[in-house]
Amino acid sequence: MNITVFTSNQPRHINLINALSTMCDRVYAIQECNTVFPGEVKDFFNNSQVMSTYFKRVRAAEKEVFGDIRFSSPNVVHLSLKSGDLNRVPMEVLMPALESEVYIVFGSSFIKGPLIDYLIEHRAINIHMGVSPYYRGSSCNFWAAYDGHPELVGATIHLLSKGLDSGDMLYHALPKPEAVDPFVLGMKAVKAAHDSLVERIRSKEIFEYTSIAQDKSQEYRYTRNAEFTDAVAKDYLENLLSPQELKDKLEKRDLTMLEKPFLA
Repeated sequence: MNITVFTSNQPRHINLINALSTMCDRVYAIQECNTVFPGEVKDFFNNSQVMSTYFKRVRAAEKEVFGDIRFSSPNVVHLSLKSGDLNRVPMEVLMPALESEVYIVFGSSFIKGPLIDYLIEHRAINIHMGVSPYYRGSSCNFWAAYDGHPELVGATIHLLSKGLDSGDMLYHALPKPEAVDPFVLGMKAVKAAHDSLVERIRSKEIFEYTSIAQDKSQEYRYTRNAEFTDAVAKDYLENLLSPQELKDKLEKRDLTMLEKPFLA
């Protein structure tokens, strides 16, 4: 079996690539690249003092859970692009990555045109880092924690659609209750998504799931990149929950709000 993944270049994205490589013959990894030093190097986010402090915590948590940037496994074939260039690449350039049995999207830019049509036709799976339909848009797990809902920090595994994070849901993946730093909790949510995909693809059970339409009337927030400002990041940093407060909230999580939940 071959798997194609459309992703990025941070340690968490590399982790997904390598995790998938353990269960298939070949992984085709189309990686859209950003700086691996957010908050220090101006790129997707501002490099203000507040953002530098915030993303230093993000990078430390990512390194704790996923390690550092590194080379991929030998059975991975790469195509590296600048973030945002994917929709400009002709379909023929992406061959043979478009001849796989499984397609996964995690952290790519917004896919449009003939590529999105192709991926939808082939039931591509998207990892949305946020618990839909409650949190949709950008930086969803940040906003769940900011709103005082760390129990809704997690991932939605759903079918890719033309709308942003709006495809029919397959299941949710979430970090198990632990007394951890809030930034580590977010990275553990990512790892739960990765672990669940590997397990459920390997067992083939994911292909038997009936997808569930998202009920947008249940939405708490729909967020955009522009809303994540210095003032918001500063407020969050100054009012972080303690590890024990996080654990207490996670232990009260209402699993009936979730679809086939996977906790790790």
